[in-house]
Amino acid sequence: MKLIIISNRLPVKATKIKSTFRFTRSEGGLTTGLDSLEIDMERHWIGWPGVDTDIPEEQALIEKQLKKKNLHPVFLSNKDIEEYYEGYSNSKIWPMCHYFFSLIQHQATHWESYKKVNRLFAEAAAKIIEPGDMVWVQDYQLMLLPKMLRDLNSQISIGYFHHIPFPSYELFRVLPERSELLSGILGADLIAFHTYEYMRHFISATERVLDLNFELDEVRLKDRIVRVDAFPMGINFDTYYNSILNPKVSRIAHKLQKDYKDHKIILSVDRLDYSKGILHRLKGFSQFLENHPEFWNKVSLFMIIVPSRDNVESYSDLKTKIDETIGSINGIYSNMNWTPVHYFYHGFSFEELCAMYYVADVALVTPLRDGMNLVAKEYIAAKRDNPGVLILSEMAGASIELIDSLIINPNDSTEIEDAIVTALQMPLDEKVERMQWMQKRVSSQTVNKWAATFIKELLSIRDKNQSLYSRFLSKDVEREIKIKYNSSSERLILLDYDGTLSPFKPKPEDAVPTQEIIDTLNLLASDSRNKVIISSGRDHNTLEKWLGSLNIGLAAEHGAFYKEAGVWNKNSGPVKWDDEIMSILQQYVEKTPRSSLEVKETALVWHYRKVDAWLASMRVQQLIGALITPCTREHLQIMRGNKIIEIKHPDFTKGSEVNRLLNGRSYDFILAMGDDVTDEDMFLSLPESAYSIKIGTFSEYARYNLLSQTETLSFLRRLAEE
Repeated sequence: MKLIIISNRLPVKATKIKSTFRFTRSEGGLTTGLDSLEIDMERHWIGWPGVDTDIPEEQALIEKQLKKKNLHPVFLSNKDIEEYYEGYSNSKIWPMCHYFFSLIQHQATHWESYKKVNRLFAEAAAKIIEPGDMVWVQDYQLMLLPKMLRDLNSQISIGYFHHIPFPSYELFRVLPERSELLSGILGADLIAFHTYEYMRHFISATERVLDLNFELDEVRLKDRIVRVDAFPMGINFDTYYNSILNPKVSRIAHKLQKDYKDHKIILSVDRLDYSKGILHRLKGFSQFLENHPEFWNKVSLFMIIVPSRDNVESYSDLKTKIDETIGSINGIYSNMNWTPVHYFYHGFSFEELCAMYYVADVALVTPLRDGMNLVAKEYIAAKRDNPGVLILSEMAGASIELIDSLIINPNDSTEIEDAIVTALQMPLDEKVERMQWMQKRVSSQTVNKWAATFIKELLSIRDKNQSLYSRFLSKDVEREIKIKYNSSSERLILLDYDGTLSPFKPKPEDAVPTQEIIDTLNLLASDSRNKVIISSGRDHNTLEKWLGSLNIGLAAEHGAFYKEAGVWNKNSGPVKWDDEIMSILQQYVEKTPRSSLEVKETALVWHYRKVDAWLASMRVQQLIGALITPCTREHLQIMRGNKIIEIKHPDFTKGSEVNRLLNGRSYDFILAMGDDVTDEDMFLSLPESAYSIKIGTFSEYARYNLLSQTETLSFLRRLAEE
């Protein structure tokens, strides 16, 4: 089994030098994190090598050199980079996920290029993927890839990690391609985010856009279960913690301490991006200088900005504003011996950066929105035993873990100002205590633990799906059922209606039996050895109207009514519904648009199939809470079904109907099919020899699973035909 990591970029980038290529380490937290993994399995990495070449000989040379390190390049043209990467990925998904709605660009060609490049990655992966392999897809540039890989090879485990924030549904819904993106991600078995907030937003969007229902952290698709979770990414703690022991780092740190021995250093490290809150940070620092002259000549802000996309207009404009703002601050406050803002518009080496981390008295990390932000964790680790204070944006994923930092709202320049003052005046023992607690957290949640936990979870969901897959109604199982059916003389066939024989309809009254349903039931009933029963939660008047003319048995309202030998029988006396219960249900119909109440003789059903998923999930919990007391008093049962809440007497269930049918009678073949939670009572009451089949989702009690309701009628016809 291999682990195959797929990301937009390889952990190295190629640079052409004369007739050959030189490879250097790629920038970014993802490369840093995944490149240091300690995982006991063969590892491969697929991605763009960072160079544009369409010359076959050059591509072959790059492939040959990278293959030695199990690196597999995907070659992209300048047009691909412009439209897929700079276009759809960074001019549409990135601003949307970071809540910069006004910067979102909509261009049809960008979407086509995004799909094309995702296919290129899928084709590259297909060359090395084998059944049983694990594939780990990284980030927003490849949201379509998991499904593409699933379509190419269903015998692999696929994980997807979204490294940037996932926005709320209200923002995500602006994407015309929202369905395709979510479906693409759902090709994975395990989908993960840095925080539970992003996980919650993803689940909400998926439920609303794709009309799926999550049970806590899992959603059941036709062929498998997909799990969603949060795994905060860490760093290689020891590398940063021990960096000061490196002579080069120590020399740089010593020189900085000597040069700025009378100054407090506030450190800011970012890539050039509007999501990083750089201008807000500078405004907060400017206010600090304006309102606290006692710190003049004593405090300097070291602002490191790594160049990024400065050829794009929005980034170029941001760079200009940053330059102007820093120039203004220094123009107002600097003197011959003091510069308030030291500005570096270039990347720093690992040694230089670690030295800066170690020396800095304060780290100012204030993104307006950030998936995790590893700079905060790197600063904490690199401080080792040297006291420091971290000021951290509440909008960064890292703020969930680093609660001993000074957490601020990055949009409020006054909060930034106050936090700077608090950090500079913080007592030494408090600095030490806060830093020790954060170092303990960062040292335990390392990048290796992050990866190991993700892979362990991916293996867990793989095992669960394999166990469930073994219960699918395969051709071999169907052949076994057919042989048993043909050799039997007394058969009982129990069939649910809605979701089993008939697909669900937005309006329950629209699920009138089709001619195909009627013909299939007539075919089954034409065999004198068959006793066919429709066991449904429907009221008996509807069942009689729809199916009463057929030579079959009917059980309505979960066995409260049953029809035998052409006569309807009632198992319960008259029911008078409690006024409080009726009032509660009517109240929830009124305040929940698109919901409805169905009043049966022995049951009350609140339908919410057409209700918004988020509102429905809240109303269901509220309604059940409101009904518990009066239903307990009246000895009534509250049941959750497929988009319904049902209140009924507990004496009659589909299980009690099974018991009635089996009482004193013997069958040498029993088949039961149903799709809902109410059918679990039926499955549970059947003898072990019965063939119980759950439609759509997996069952705790049914022996087998049929993937889709659309397969039910064809299966029954194959069973009944000679």
